[in-house]
Amino acid sequence: MPTTRDYYEILGIAKAADAEEIKRAYRRMAMKYHPDRNPGDAEAESKFKEAAEAYEVLADDSRRKIYDQYGHEGLRSRGSGAAHDFSRMNAEDIFSMFNDIFGDAFGGRAGGGRRGQARGYDLETEVSISLEDVLTGCTRDVEFSRADICDTCKGSGGAPGSKPVRCDTCGGQGVVIQSGLGGMFRMQTVCPNCRGRREVIKDKCPGCKGRGRVAKTRRIEVKIPPGVSEGQAVRIAGEGEPPPSEVSPDGSGLRGDLHVVIRVEAHSMLRREGDHLVLEMPISFTQAALGAHLQVPTIGGEPASIIIPKGTQHGTVLRVHDAGLPNLRSGRRGDLVIITKIEIPKRLTDKQEKLLREFAEDEHHKGILPETQGFWKKIKDILGA
Repeated sequence: MPTTRDYYEILGIAKAADAEEIKRAYRRMAMKYHPDRNPGDAEAESKFKEAAEAYEVLADDSRRKIYDQYGHEGLRSRGSGAAHDFSRMNAEDIFSMFNDIFGDAFGGRAGGGRRGQARGYDLETEVSISLEDVLTGCTRDVEFSRADICDTCKGSGGAPGSKPVRCDTCGGQGVVIQSGLGGMFRMQTVCPNCRGRREVIKDKCPGCKGRGRVAKTRRIEVKIPPGVSEGQAVRIAGEGEPPPSEVSPDGSGLRGDLHVVIRVEAHSMLRREGDHLVLEMPISFTQAALGAHLQVPTIGGEPASIIIPKGTQHGTVLRVHDAGLPNLRSGRRGDLVIITKIEIPKRLTDKQEKLLREFAEDEHHKGILPETQGFWKKIKDILGA
């Protein structure tokens, strides 16, 4: 039966996610739980099917609207649910259905990939950088694990000196025929025993247990450009996995790519908004009233001098031009945006309180707060006082 779990929860995205976020989330799930990377793991295959079902609904605008408003029941009652019952399908069938969505992003099957070449799976990893790194760009050593060709059997899956034999399940055809609805229709699927290779290994390689692939750790240096944003990815061509063993046992063909997703660490004082940096700066009542000349921190440089004009209000915005972050494409820097926050003292000395009371009496009589006085006049007019 189709899943009843929330589709957004399955893909780990917010309900406001756009089409690109949905596609990226599905790709991440599919790469993580694909059966080729989790052989014999029933839980991983179940999650792979759930992700495929969630994507098929959320990627369709009309079905997504129905789901958002009425949930799973709304899809069922309108006949607009996922077009396939993924719980009854082989994971290979799901993969082939969605391969056209992502091109060769997950690796080609026979005849797939560029110019007919088999292609391996893309991989994804994450790296954390600081806001200062965003300003200048940086390099990071990235360590990741990938399925690679077994050194013992060179990808064949067989023990040294052994030979594969014809698959008894499909009779050497690589596919099997399944019937449904009392024999009313028939569906051709990849053979679950040989997985399309037409032959099986009887004497399995001790190094990879017959899979032809083993997990290997790799470490590379990645250059991260200035201006990169949270969630963006740096693509390293050819650092993904080789083609699956059922397509290319020796790994010939095109390797997938490595996508290094950028995570930007929070800064202690500055907040990023696009190419601009925002600083919420507290100032005193007297600085706001009398004006001041202050030094403010900048990213990767000397402090900047700013002038607080006399009569500055809470929330006033000041700017230091070209003190933000570089644009990823143009290299032009944004601004440092300073938002004033007037801090009112919670404790006063007797002398301070006396002076403020004298000031309060004076401001009332001389009308130096016209906005406040105008507000209370309107209140009196409304109340008829």
